[in-house]
Amino acid sequence: MDKLSHAQAELREMDALAAEASPLHRLHPLCKLLITAVYIVTLVSFPKYALFPLAVMALFPVVLYQIAGIPMRLCFRKLRFVLPLVCAVGLINPFLDHTPLFLLGNVTVTGGIVSMLTLMGKGILALTASFLLIATTPIDSLCAALRKLHIPAILTTLLLLTYRYIGLMIEEVSVMSQAYALRAPGQRGIHISAWGSFLGQLLLRSIDRATELYHAMLLRGFQGNFFYAEVPPCKLSGAVATAACIAAILCARFVDITGLLGSLFVR
Repeated sequence: MDKLSHAQAELREMDALAAEASPLHRLHPLCKLLITAVYIVTLVSFPKYALFPLAVMALFPVVLYQIAGIPMRLCFRKLRFVLPLVCAVGLINPFLDHTPLFLLGNVTVTGGIVSMLTLMGKGILALTASFLLIATTPIDSLCAALRKLHIPAILTTLLLLTYRYIGLMIEEVSVMSQAYALRAPGQRGIHISAWGSFLGQLLLRSIDRATELYHAMLLRGFQGNFFYAEVPPCKLSGAVATAACIAAILCARFVDITGLLGSLFVR
């Protein structure tokens, strides 16, 4: 399987994940959106040296991934290209902050190292929470939840169309790559001298497909808003679960759980 076919298979796999029927999948999409938003905002609010309190927040994705029946290794495999970029953001911190914080054996751990690990942890946990939202919520339901929060229709429409037609773009690139390979047998990849014409042809084909798509949308009554999938009203159990999750997240942020556990062990 080539890279383009593999990318198409991964997109279909994401749709299959969102169509499963775990308790987390059945939770109202607006509830999941609110929980994820509160979780990410709470992550960002942690101080730069709060490495050990931040570790408590890792329980949130671990527990919810088990409820959803999604292995966490699948998340890291899907995000394998994004996670290194997130982790690279804090690599410069140890060279900027030399404040000694504590000793680990005979090694002095500086504030730069702790802030680097804290920043990496924030990025990894935020990505895992976002992936869990996408993997348990169909894109139509997610856009419908965004509209209930009065997000502008143009943004939700762009999100829906971008997600839905990435596959079409990959298909066009695959067709053009196969045509190029037939005209250049034995050549590995696309020669650099053909990159300009290849991208130009891809742009023209994309414009043609977009025009056909827009005309089809107008013939079906499109007037700036999509009629998203019907989202049932939020049940009382969903509201209670949402309130409990948000309360647990805020408790992990404002209550020194690691200090409480440490005092219990000391006694």
